[in-house]
Amino acid sequence: MKARFKYRIYPTLGQKHRLAKLFGCVRVVWNDSLACCQEKYKSGEKKPVNSQLQKQFITKAKKNEDREWLSEVSAIPLQQSLNDLNRRGERPFAPTNFFQSTKSNRKGKPIRPPRFKSRKSRQTARFTKGGFKIGQHKVYLAKIGKLKIVWSRELPAAPSSVTVIKDSANRYFLSFVVEIQPETLPENKNSVGIDLGIKTFATLSDGTKVDAPKPLKKRIKKYRKLSKSLSDKTLGSKRYEKARLRVAKFYAKLKDTRADFLHKLSTEIIRENQTIVLEDLNVSGMVKNRKLSRAISDLGWRQFRTLLEGKAEKYGRDFRVISRWEATSQTCSTCGFKGGKLDLSVREWECLNCGTKHDRDENAAINILVAGGQSETKNGRGGKRKTSVKVAAVCVSGSYAKQNVNPSRS
Repeated sequence: MKARFKYRIYPTLGQKHRLAKLFGCVRVVWNDSLACCQEKYKSGEKKPVNSQLQKQFITKAKKNEDREWLSEVSAIPLQQSLNDLNRRGERPFAPTNFFQSTKSNRKGKPIRPPRFKSRKSRQTARFTKGGFKIGQHKVYLAKIGKLKIVWSRELPAAPSSVTVIKDSANRYFLSFVVEIQPETLPENKNSVGIDLGIKTFATLSDGTKVDAPKPLKKRIKKYRKLSKSLSDKTLGSKRYEKARLRVAKFYAKLKDTRADFLHKLSTEIIRENQTIVLEDLNVSGMVKNRKLSRAISDLGWRQFRTLLEGKAEKYGRDFRVISRWEATSQTCSTCGFKGGKLDLSVREWECLNCGTKHDRDENAAINILVAGGQSETKNGRGGKRKTSVKVAAVCVSGSYAKQNVNPSRS
C-alpha cells in the first residue's frame, strides 16, 4: 500500500523566489488547459487527449513570447499538473473520475469537476523520479536547489514522487509517496464500540471517556480579534496581507492541534483493540444546525473516522461502521428495551423494563458494539414491554433544553 510522509522544509530567500515561479507556471499550465477543454466541450468539438494538451500548453507554449518563461522551471511538475487534470476529469476527458462519477461507474460520493487554480490558495508542485534527489540533510529539486529539511522520521523506502507544498500560512513542506508493506499487529480479543459526542469527544464501550482539546473554543476571543482586524483592512493592501497571514497562522495552529490529538487517539485505539465499531454520522447534515455547527467542526469527527479506517487497514484490524439509524441512545444495553427519543440535555436515564440506570454515552457505546456483532447483553435483550416517548420521558434525569434533536444523534 502507498503512504505519504510529510516533512517541514526551510528554503532560502532565493529558493522561495524560484518556488514561487514554479507554482505560478504550474498554475498557468493548469488554467490554460482547463479553459481550452471547457471551450471545446461547449462548442461540441472532439475532446483533447493528455498528450495533445502537453504538446500545446508546454512544448509549443515555451516558444511563444507570452509563455517563454515556462522554460525557466522544470518540465516535470508541468507535465504532472496536466496528468492530475486528466485524472480529476472534466467531461471531455473519458474515462475520468468525474465522468465515471456522473455515470455512477465510480464508487464513493460524486466528485465535482476541476476548478481554476488561484495564486491566493494552497500551492503545490509534484516531482517524479529524475526531478529530485534525497540527501542526508537536504533534498535537491530540479531547478530549485538543495532544500534544508527536518527529518522527523525515516523514510521506510525510496519514494516514487515528492510534492512541494506552500500553505496559506507561508509554510513549506515536502510530501513523499512511499510504497510500504502493511504491518500486522499481534491479534487480541479486545473489541470496542465508540460513541462520538460534543461535550465528550469519544466514549468507549468499556466506560473510558476522552475529552477533545477543542482548540477553537479555547481561542475564540483571539479568533474574533484577528477576524475583526482583518475585516478593517483594505483588500489588497500590505496591512491586509499581514492581517491575513496572522489569521492563516492561527488556523494552522488549530489544524495542527486537532490533527495531533486525533492521530494519537486513533493510534492508541487501533493498537489496543482487534475490532473497532463506529457509528455512521451525517456530519455534513449536522453542521447545518447553527447552534452546534462550530462545536462539531472543532472536533473533527470525519477526520477521526478516516484515520481509523486507514490505520485499521495498515495494521490488520477490523473496522466496522453501523447505520446512523440505529437507536443506540434509546435502547437499554442490558435488556434491549427501547425507551423512546431523548433530548440532548438528558445525560442519564433509567430503563422502564429492568430498572437499570444508564449514562447516555456509555450506553450508546455498548449498543454500537452490539450492533457491530461483537457483544451480547446480560439478559440477551429479552425485553418485551413497549412504551411511548411520553412514558419514557418521565424516567429520565436531567434538564431538557429547548432545541431540536438531530435523528442521527438520537
